[in-house]
Amino acid sequence: MAAEAKTEMLNKVLTQDGFIAALDQSGGSTPKALKLYGLSESDWFSDEQMFDLVHQMRARIVTSNAFGGDRVLGAILFENTLDREIEGKPSSRYLWDVKQVVPFLKVDKGLEDEANGVQLMKAMPGLDALLAKAVAQGVFGTKMRSVIKQANAVGISAVVAQQFEVGKQILAAGLIPIIEPEVDIHCPAKTEAETLLKQALLAELDKLGVDQRVMLKLTLPNEDNFYRDCIEHPNVIRVVALSGGYSRDDANLKLSHNQGMIASFSRALTEGLSAKQSDAEFDAALDTAIESIYQASKA
Repeated sequence: MAAEAKTEMLNKVLTQDGFIAALDQSGGSTPKALKLYGLSESDWFSDEQMFDLVHQMRARIVTSNAFGGDRVLGAILFENTLDREIEGKPSSRYLWDVKQVVPFLKVDKGLEDEANGVQLMKAMPGLDALLAKAVAQGVFGTKMRSVIKQANAVGISAVVAQQFEVGKQILAAGLIPIIEPEVDIHCPAKTEAETLLKQALLAELDKLGVDQRVMLKLTLPNEDNFYRDCIEHPNVIRVVALSGGYSRDDANLKLSHNQGMIASFSRALTEGLSAKQSDAEFDAALDTAIESIYQASKA
């Protein structure tokens, strides 16, 4: 990526109002995303057809007049989307060149089985090659997700250590990592888990070099403005919030109570969109969704 484009993207993410669209459902979550879009498993007969359909859904979102860099700062893709085109351009190039939306790439390969109350990320032996491909496609940053299910200090420390270890590999490749240690909204001691998580995050952030800047993607906390220390940390570009299973209205309300956090919603963004809608109906529904998330992110 040209240094000028990277600087423009960084400035946009740092300074502009807006949010990041998470369009990166993959693998096992793809059928669920398509079902919410009004398509059932009888509508495809192979994984290839399934990914064709989800790409059509994403392309419909991204090409809509409602979707643009005025309200949407960035969009997270997954590798299958990176390998495809939108209106004749590679997907990541289309996002930036046409829509002025900063492209991010999901790089994790899913989750390990739960141990110590958490799910670590699976090994990523092909990560360096994937990062090189992302750089060549003009991608700005990456995203990777772990899950915290219990307030277990050992497990939470392991999640954060793994995230930052891989994050440094991503930084070395010239990309900005979005570090996502999700706290399950059904965690029985969610407040305690968030306290342990914040301590671990700040400890790792304090170890970074002055030029090692990251983003964080965190579950909306039980206590308003709980992650203020992370938002204000000099090594943090932006803290974004995942919707985590909350409805869009609930997620927007919780987000509006956390100043400095912006949305990076997936299911809450696509809520109400359907394959059966006319283009006008689809664009209107998407515009309503984007505007509500944009306003909650500005609050």
